[in-house]
Amino acid sequence: MIRPVVTLRRRRIIIDVDTQKDFLLASGNACVRNHRRVLQNVRRVMAWARMKNVRVISTKQIYDAGNGHSYCVLGTEGCRKVPYTVRQNRVTFVADGCTDLPRDILKTYDQVILHKRCVNPFDEPRADRVLGEIQVNEFVVIGAPAEDAVKHTVLGLLIRRKPVTVLVDAVGSHDRGAAEIAFRQMEAKGAKLAETKTLLGSSCLRLVGVCECDRCQGRLQKKSFGVGA
Repeated sequence: MIRPVVTLRRRRIIIDVDTQKDFLLASGNACVRNHRRVLQNVRRVMAWARMKNVRVISTKQIYDAGNGHSYCVLGTEGCRKVPYTVRQNRVTFVADGCTDLPRDILKTYDQVILHKRCVNPFDEPRADRVLGEIQVNEFVVIGAPAEDAVKHTVLGLLIRRKPVTVLVDAVGSHDRGAAEIAFRQMEAKGAKLAETKTLLGSSCLRLVGVCECDRCQGRLQKKSFGVGA
């Protein structure tokens, strides 16, 4: 009989879905359309988690070179996580088809990072075990993209009867319409949809600190239309 991974009950846990440079930075190979807003709110959530000692489970898409993927390729900069989504006291598990894990990993580590060779984390045995066995009062989900990786993660948790809150302004998407449909599907299955201010309160944070595009660096100025322009 496999012993539970986690026996400690916590009020909340952050589920950080694929917050990688290829998805969230303008220079990434698959950058989401709303990356600046998402980066602001992801940064706020992760800072709050550190301050409140809230544990984090993160997933990372990782693909071998030459398998047809142009993003999140092993060994590339775009595959790496955005720096402020990484905790100092963390443990990383590669995607190798195994389910072996130390018991009570979230008593020992602040963050567990799970590699996956697919979009759906529940297709990876180790990620399936971690997410399925942990018992908390609320799974708070952030990350990208909404229309595939986030949707699969949330629906998988709900199928396993986990209480899920999705912070919609901390979730990126490539297609607004597809994202709205995905959010409706999550809500219909029992997820709560909320904004980060519901959890964290208001904030004056504007700059995201990691993306070098003009918008994220605050270099874009509003156009002025004078006479004769």
